Amino acid sequence: MGKATGFLDYERKNAKVETPLERIRHFHEFRTPLAAKEQQEQGGRCMDCGVPFCQNGGMLAGMASGCPLHNLVPETNDLVYCGNWQKAYERLEKTHCFPEFTGRVCPALCEAACTCNLDGLPVATKENEKAIIEHAFAEGYVVPNPPKVRTGKTVAVIGSGPAGLAAAWMLNRRGHLVTVFERSDRIGGLLRYGIPNMKLEKGIIDRRIQLLEAEGIVFQTGVDVGKDISKEELQKKFDRVLLACGASNPRDIDVPGRDGKNIYFAVDFLASVTKSLLDSDLKDKSYIPAKGRHVLVIGGGDTGNDCVGTAIRLGAKSVVQLEMMPKPQEERDVSNPWPQWPRVLKTDYGQEEAIALFGKDPRVYQTTVKEFKKDKNGNVKKAVLIKLESKRDEKSGRINMTPIEGSEETIDADLVLIAAGFLGSQKYVTDAFAVSVDARTNVAAKEDSYETNVPGIFAAGDMRRGQSLVVWAIWEGREAAKAIDKSLMGYTNLS
Repeated sequence: MGKATGFLDYERKNAKVETPLERIRHFHEFRTPLAAKEQQEQGGRCMDCGVPFCQNGGMLAGMASGCPLHNLVPETNDLVYCGNWQKAYERLEKTHCFPEFTGRVCPALCEAACTCNLDGLPVATKENEKAIIEHAFAEGYVVPNPPKVRTGKTVAVIGSGPAGLAAAWMLNRRGHLVTVFERSDRIGGLLRYGIPNMKLEKGIIDRRIQLLEAEGIVFQTGVDVGKDISKEELQKKFDRVLLACGASNPRDIDVPGRDGKNIYFAVDFLASVTKSLLDSDLKDKSYIPAKGRHVLVIGGGDTGNDCVGTAIRLGAKSVVQLEMMPKPQEERDVSNPWPQWPRVLKTDYGQEEAIALFGKDPRVYQTTVKEFKKDKNGNVKKAVLIKLESKRDEKSGRINMTPIEGSEETIDADLVLIAAGFLGSQKYVTDAFAVSVDARTNVAAKEDSYETNVPGIFAAGDMRRGQSLVVWAIWEGREAAKAIDKSLMGYTNLS
């Protein structure tokens, strides 16, 4: 333990954040890391708890508490404090393939479970991990590490999101020959086209892909497996197949006027902007425009917030974000004690920007759309909103949000973005591979082996567990890789 009283001696410091009105002028990341000395002090705040909940990753009250990857948090924090950046990187890599991704987009489950939360602010573990990996890249610690011996076994990974990349990384280092298929024009899946540039600049992904290619992984883009290549072709060419295609079915809403023009799924809006940004720095105008429009975002999660921030950067005239559920409390309730995930109000970057630009929080709680109104050309022009209230279903006992008649309100809305989550895997893929799905259309792969009902075909990530976090996708990819390795070799030494 480098600094036994560090949590008392040092205050928590975060990276410097560009002000909202400055950062909405661009699509770049807007956090400036702390100086190395300051970051080391943040590592010194770690208490080296007797029971480090930060690395537990268990489920409490239906939500994860601590890191699902079981990162060796107190050890890496201590190495940061000691300034031993290379050892910190080596320790982090034992459990984590891509800390440069989670260091930017993870909600920091480790910090929510930090013991310092009991009487103060948690250790800045997320930023410590980001500092470790960025220092490692800058100092040349991260280099291609191809396997010295090849097994001769071949694996096809379908999908290049975090689950697919993590599985490919593990299987390749074991010595198997791995090919990753991606239907988009670029590698990255959700990381590439589902997360805006200001949260994860795409050069960060490209940097990692170049390393994976140098280690021997083959990437094929523009290949829609299930259409361009059949299951039979893949099984003939590869010993094992891993489906890691994500939860790609966006949840729709069924109200009058839904067929109006300029109503899009959030993922299509975000992908169009990122692709145009990468292709031409937005000069090709091939993205869904928001300039001068009254934007209505339906959904209150991370994707909804990303739509708010992106629409503002494109010049939206106004932004309203609908949340079906009640507004969370600002402080923990006694029924939600540490180390459970804190169910409290969080204001993310997009909402901060809307407050700074428009003078109010864009979120409207306990509200949904009752109807869209169109002009004579079929373009959506207005939305009729209706308030909701919580009611318990007498038969099931479940709490449902039900409309309050007479509470309708009509607002301007000439661009609508539906960010209501995802329902599961896409039918044409599951049909092509003849794999079973559960009631939510997630692939019904076995919990322990990740193998589907079709021998030799495995599934991982959101496609198996449903819509979730990047960190969970990485965990799923790693675990699936171990299962595939064991099925190929009779045992696995992956960890």
